[in-house]
Amino acid sequence: MKPRKNKKRVPSFRKLLKTSKVKLDNKLKNKQFKQQSIAKKYRKEQRKLRQAVKDVTSRTSVPLEENKKKHAAEREEEEEALPLDMMDEDDLKLMEDLAQKASFVTRDLSSSEPVHAKKRKQESVIDRYEKMPRRMQTEPEKELIHLLPIKDKSGIIPQTMEKPVISVAQNEEEEDTEEMEVVEESSEEPQPVLTTDELLIQRRRKLQEKKIHIAALAAAILSDPENSIKKLKELRAMLMEQDPNVAVIVRKLVMVSLMEIFKDITPSYKIRPLTEAEKHTKVRKETQKLREFEEGLVSQYKFYLENLEQTVKDWKQRKLKKSNVISLKAYKGLAEIAVKCLCELLVVLPHFNFHNNIIVLIVPLMNDTSKLISEMCCEAVKKLFKQDKLGSVSLGVVKVISGLVKSRNYDVRPEVLKIFLHLRIKEVEVKKDTEDITAKKKFMSSKERRKNLSRMQRKWKKAEEKLERELLEAEASESKEKKLKLHTETLNIVFLTYFRILKKIQKSPLLPAVLEGLAKFAHLINVEFFDDLLVVLHSLIASGDLSYRESLHCVLTAFHILSGQGDVLNIDPSKFYSHLYRTLFRLHAGNFSVIF
Repeated sequence: MKPRKNKKRVPSFRKLLKTSKVKLDNKLKNKQFKQQSIAKKYRKEQRKLRQAVKDVTSRTSVPLEENKKKHAAEREEEEEALPLDMMDEDDLKLMEDLAQKASFVTRDLSSSEPVHAKKRKQESVIDRYEKMPRRMQTEPEKELIHLLPIKDKSGIIPQTMEKPVISVAQNEEEEDTEEMEVVEESSEEPQPVLTTDELLIQRRRKLQEKKIHIAALAAAILSDPENSIKKLKELRAMLMEQDPNVAVIVRKLVMVSLMEIFKDITPSYKIRPLTEAEKHTKVRKETQKLREFEEGLVSQYKFYLENLEQTVKDWKQRKLKKSNVISLKAYKGLAEIAVKCLCELLVVLPHFNFHNNIIVLIVPLMNDTSKLISEMCCEAVKKLFKQDKLGSVSLGVVKVISGLVKSRNYDVRPEVLKIFLHLRIKEVEVKKDTEDITAKKKFMSSKERRKNLSRMQRKWKKAEEKLERELLEAEASESKEKKLKLHTETLNIVFLTYFRILKKIQKSPLLPAVLEGLAKFAHLINVEFFDDLLVVLHSLIASGDLSYRESLHCVLTAFHILSGQGDVLNIDPSKFYSHLYRTLFRLHAGNFSVIF
């Protein structure tokens, strides 16, 4: 059998290329369009050429001689119309140029100039004439300011603007007008002098407006602290009130208002500054809003404390700024309010930022010559000692007091050292505070577990409670150890201050406070110092320079030492007994005492 023929056609080259039908149609259309446009262009050029030939053949040629005669006649008419001596050379030259470059119809055929001259060359003379300057040379040229160009279909169009030139005369006129205005203002009638009653009424009105404004700002801040940092800043700016009539009262009101606001809106934790990594980290909107509020709060609180500090310093140094509107006498009351605000913040916000800075400000004021300021500061430190359970704040205050006493060469008020008597350093209070800090948690009994929980839940609950007990015990022991460590360090600084005074300045007015402090904390003194301390106490009593009260403090201190850890020492207390009985003869028993 013959092999069957393959009826399928071999694919063409175009099919092999797989060219789409749409693409081929587009190519064909483009080709036809180009042919049509070329044919149209050719027909248009032929039409123009035929029209030009018709125009040339229809015109009658003018003989050369007649044309010359005609030009001569026209020149004679022009000469008769306007004499040459009355025309400028430029005008004559221009007219000659125009005559030579006449149109094709009136042109002299004998001229050697080409027939088809370009339009630009024909118009060059006129354009040159039009471009000639039409202003006087004395006029100054204006500067051009190049602006941003504009771009359209035709291309880029440059934009310029003339720079305005202010003449000297115009400047002089403006100066004259300003001088006239000053003269007119000075020539105005002075304001009428107000009477004393009118001045008082005006002052009350201003003061009432300021009070309302302060109250409105404070209420807005307290209602929404997170969105009121700008209002807090506005209220703080009123600390620099410049109106001399109400400046003192307004500043006092603003100081107290800001103190109450900060006491209310500050969080119960210390705000730390953000690190660079935290600043560049993306966070939620709520977190970012909280960060901005904390940053603004710390900033305004810092500025407020700086203002209070500056007020106290200016009063202490007895100097006022040139621009100040408050007298030196009124500045004392302002400084007292500033100290009161600092004392209140010291007691209420011991956990917040800049608390150590407030301590450094308050402690030197305890030794101030003003009795009121000294009492306020001492009272604030006493309150701080009483409410300090852990002891870290007390340690900071004791360090600053010790440094102050040493820097003043022990020339301070006795009240400064009497502050040490209010320290909460007793073994009983330590145990009590530990229990307060680590409150016992109530755990479920076995009966309650069986009643309320399943077997698996009871198992998990038991393990969870065991873990919680271990954690509470660890926290309690850790807090107790930390507290004892802080108390030990505080007492070391206190005793170091006492011993320095006993060693260097025995005839100081600070001696009663030192002896009273030793009598209170004698049971906490290290055994190593007992012998030396008892020798010093005996020498003080034997010197005879002490009052009966101071002598009794020395005896009481010795008895405290011997009754506590001094039991293990072999010390004879008979000399202190004799001092005690001798002192009894000088003790005043009252008017109604009867000698038997």
